[in-house]
Amino acid sequence: MTRGEKIRGRLEDAFAPRRLEVIDESEAHRGHAGYRDGGESHFRVKIAAQALDPLGRIARHRAVHAAIGAELLSEIHALSIEVDS
Repeated sequence: MTRGEKIRGRLEDAFAPRRLEVIDESEAHRGHAGYRDGGESHFRVKIAAQALDPLGRIARHRAVHAAIGAELLSEIHALSIEVDS
């Protein structure tokens, strides 16, 4: 299972999102810090979920990080999070 698939699965389990996109943006960072051959180092998550709606921006990001988990987060270099209401 890829890192992107793991991220998707954990977010689906935690939030049952209305909308979820997990985008591997690693190739756009070739030659930059943290880039790894084969990708899966830089991700963008776009999510809309009822559980996140009442939270402020920082609490939303913390909730997404908690759902993904510290171990998986330690395997990636960068994570961009966009939460829609």
